[in-house]
Amino acid sequence: MSKQKSIIGDNIKKYRNNLGISQDVLSKRSNLAFHTIAKIEAGSTPDPRIETVKKIADALGVSLDDLMK
Repeated sequence: MSKQKSIIGDNIKKYRNNLGISQDVLSKRSNLAFHTIAKIEAGSTPDPRIETVKKIADALGVSLDDLMK
């Protein structure tokens, strides 16, 4: 399961960097705390909630599937 979380974090970072936005900007766009974004990207969040990942996907303009594959 930790491999899956790492993939999600890596994909969030990839899509965020493709848009040229910071973690702070993504946190504001997704209405989540900055540390939530940082922890997920770093892989240190033990179990990101699907609702959280969905907010991030929406803010990045990608699907949940894009973040999970």
